[in-house]
Amino acid sequence: METVSENRCFGGTQGVYTHGSDACGCPMTFGMFLPEEAKDGPVPVLWYLSGLTCTHENAMVKAGAQSWAAEQGIALIFPDTSPRGEGVADDEAYDLGMGAGFYVNATEKPWEPHYNMWDYVAEELPALVGSEFPLDMERQGITGHSMGGHGALTLAMGLAGRFRSVSAFAPISHPSASDWGRKQLTAYLGADEGTWRRHDATLMMREHGFDGPMLIDTGTNDQFIDLLKPEQFAQAVAERRQQATLRLQPGYDHSYFFVSTFMEDHIAFHAEALYVG
Repeated sequence: METVSENRCFGGTQGVYTHGSDACGCPMTFGMFLPEEAKDGPVPVLWYLSGLTCTHENAMVKAGAQSWAAEQGIALIFPDTSPRGEGVADDEAYDLGMGAGFYVNATEKPWEPHYNMWDYVAEELPALVGSEFPLDMERQGITGHSMGGHGALTLAMGLAGRFRSVSAFAPISHPSASDWGRKQLTAYLGADEGTWRRHDATLMMREHGFDGPMLIDTGTNDQFIDLLKPEQFAQAVAERRQQATLRLQPGYDHSYFFVSTFMEDHIAFHAEALYVG
């Protein structure tokens, strides 16, 4: 692991780091905010998964998360959204390939050699940061925006017992029934829709649910709301009687102005779960 940069930030440190990834077969970059409390011992962890076209940098710079994480004494981890570099498959469309990894392990060519974002976020990167930084890996929460909200929900439900809390900003919540999903899942996983189920939050909610608190915000003026399908996820939550707070925020769109507005709420929500016990 190599340090790209470290900057003083709200009493803590905002760092950017690179490392060789076995899962993705290329160098990967991530951001991490460590609050001041990390000097005295391990701190809880909140993962933030970004959306389509983003890198590790978007939320790190735009979300305003560090001030609230510093207040709560929580570390933030900002992974990249896909593998990158020479020899990594890409597509000319913004919603497939680099910047659009969808947090799955691809099984189809040409994506399979590098697009293993599930393994990267679920296994490889946690093992790395847990060994290199003062993090309490017994206290983890996860959140994300759009494609990253999809990833946060499916990882939380797919890794039982890993996360104490999950939240999302405008998640792609039913990708197998959406153009933001069917295209990518077909490309990465093939035409057998049975293999898609563990990467569809609505289907995962119906089949597994989440053993903990859940918070989701979506703007009523989100220009992509028909692709996100919040109403279908809400129906699955109701049918399962899942512990969840689902909010439609009047007038807000899909941008980081929306994300930053409700970031304080989300970090406070995770802090309550991460500091219980």
